[in-house]
Amino acid sequence: MQYPVKPLEENNDPRFTFGLLLDVAAVLQEQGYPRIRTGADLIRLRQALWSFLYSTNSV
Repeated sequence: MQYPVKPLEENNDPRFTFGLLLDVAAVLQEQGYPRIRTGADLIRLRQALWSFLYSTNSV
């Protein structure tokens, strides 16, 4: 397994940007998912992506 990874800095990673979130949102939309239109949905996407990338808690 390659994930989770360690952030480049403790509890922070400069690679994890707003642009990254917008790119992921765009890919989801291109694949037929509804466009993310609210801040609440963007926050949920951010939390899910952070969890996937960095969380060591098992599902």
